Amino acid sequence: MPRINLLPWREQERKVRRREFLVAVGGAAIAGIIFVGCGKLLYSSWIDSQNAKNNLLKKEIVKLDAQIADIQDLENRKQRLVARMEIIEKLQRKRPEIVHLFDELVKTVPEGIYLTQIKENGKKLEMKGVAQSSTRVSTFMRNIDSSSWMDNPQLQVVETSKDSPTGGSSFTLSSDVIGVDVENGGETTVKKVATK
Repeated sequence: MPRINLLPWREQERKVRRREFLVAVGGAAIAGIIFVGCGKLLYSSWIDSQNAKNNLLKKEIVKLDAQIADIQDLENRKQRLVARMEIIEKLQRKRPEIVHLFDELVKTVPEGIYLTQIKENGKKLEMKGVAQSSTRVSTFMRNIDSSSWMDNPQLQVVETSKDSPTGGSSFTLSSDVIGVDVENGGETTVKKVATK
């Protein structure tokens, strides 16, 4: 019987399978490396894109913060200007008040009295003067009480000075100023009717 040697064929088949296996493993390794590389490139491009968007957003936020600061500065300047305008308007409305007040003082001071000092503190008026007699002071107080620009006279001090050559009395009197209503737009509104 003839003998057939199958060993070389099997050895060659093993070499071919081994080579195919190594090629398949190498191909899989290369494919894995390519896949990982592509994944890394894709993820890095996504990260770069997101970083670019974040940087753009940060720049826009900085611009918006600067605009908000400008708007707040403008609002503060506007409030300061409005406050100044209100002060100026109040002063403008109050300007004729002193003229009317002095005119009313001239009308209320009776003969025999002269004023030495007038001091206004808010809506209070303090007057110092000299009178020939205490009845002149009471007449002055009645005139103030019936005035349309002053009210609520209060006598602080009356001193009779015997050393004075005129023989008069020095007095200190306070009164409320009521002629102008500044809160009501500055219009001159008479609070009470004068009855002289």
